[in-house]
Amino acid sequence: MSHVKAGGTSKNIHDSAGRHNGVKLYAGQKVRTGQVIVRQVGLTKRAGTGTFLSRNYTIHAAKDGIVAFKIRRVRLFSNRSVSRTEVVVE
Repeated sequence: MSHVKAGGTSKNIHDSAGRHNGVKLYAGQKVRTGQVIVRQVGLTKRAGTGTFLSRNYTIHAAKDGIVAFKIRRVRLFSNRSVSRTEVVVE
């Protein structure tokens, strides 16, 4: 016999599938036009030459080549200079 009067159903027990973010192709690997290089939330890595940024901040290859990651100094709106990783297809 239950010690709770009316159990009912719970509505918030379902869990969403994990987001498959991260670096998909590493430095030195070959890439074809349109392939995903980095899936990210926000602009953690910048799109450099040979790449383009889609609406959800995914970095794609704009041309065939080899992936490279470079450290760049980026100036923020507060005029502070910080280092950021730039994805480049050479």
